[in-house]
Amino acid sequence: MTADYLYIAAFAIALLAALFTTPLLLRLAQRVGMYDVTDDRRMHEEPKPRIGGVAVFFGFAFALFVVLGFALSNARAFLPVHDQLAAAHNLIGLLFGSMLILCVGLWDDIMGLRPKYKLLAQITVALISMAYGFHIDYVHRPLSHDPNDFIYFPWWISYPLTLVWYTGMINAINFIDGLDGLLSGFTAISSIFLFAIAFTKDPIVALVVIALAGGALGFLPFNFAPARIILGDSGSHFIGYVFATVSIIGTSKTAIAVGLIAPLIVLALPIVDTAAAIFRRARSGKRISEGDLGHFHHQLVFRFGLNARQAVLLIYAICILLGAAALYLS
Repeated sequence: MTADYLYIAAFAIALLAALFTTPLLLRLAQRVGMYDVTDDRRMHEEPKPRIGGVAVFFGFAFALFVVLGFALSNARAFLPVHDQLAAAHNLIGLLFGSMLILCVGLWDDIMGLRPKYKLLAQITVALISMAYGFHIDYVHRPLSHDPNDFIYFPWWISYPLTLVWYTGMINAINFIDGLDGLLSGFTAISSIFLFAIAFTKDPIVALVVIALAGGALGFLPFNFAPARIILGDSGSHFIGYVFATVSIIGTSKTAIAVGLIAPLIVLALPIVDTAAAIFRRARSGKRISEGDLGHFHHQLVFRFGLNARQAVLLIYAICILLGAAALYLS
């Protein structure tokens, strides 16, 4: 099985697995009462099941496990033999970390977690991932055409930078999950552009993000406005973790020409929105973890008068433009 077929298979399997798993989760949530609360910050008027992230994770993980054997041992060389051990290490580590962070989010969805304990759990998962070898030791120098032109970091910069990258990305993705269909569509669009960037340069990153795109698209029909089920913290934490990890894996390859810059551009919307939220809350004397209605998607609805669908479609368009810019730079 050639690389192209592996990518197609991963995408299709993840999409179908999420598509068929989501109705089962809907029934489970309705049976046991796993619903999101409604309050002044929520954009939906009725409680909705909030464990949809499990469906995206299942589609993603199932697809990767199905194609993993072919990807690492096929004679038609998805990867050179000397790269297969490192590839297996990265995939297993990413799946393990994804499962851990999914459990953190799922616990919060079902039982509730105070913000400081949630942050502590995020840091713990990040530290486990760093112990597994996922840390930012160096990046390719932006805009340099020399494939061996790197910026190296000492450990006292590398480790804190990696920790901030993990916790920042997880919470940035969590912050934008505020409208029906927003995060699942954003995930699909961003993953497709990251796949296009990594397609000829880093097969493992390409395989991971195309599986994530499939899982998100399989979930989207149930999540687009008016949503029947939402991702919850399980979904946003898992998606944020995957984006953070593939960016780190990508920087370890000389082929990803702009290091962390391409993922930063593709994921610019949640990153900028999170930075603005931190500044806004600090200036007003609020806790950083205290929610508000000042996020970009809220402003589109409350300040500019768009309905939820219009706001989501506009953000999709912005994500496509950012993804195209990242693809051009890469």
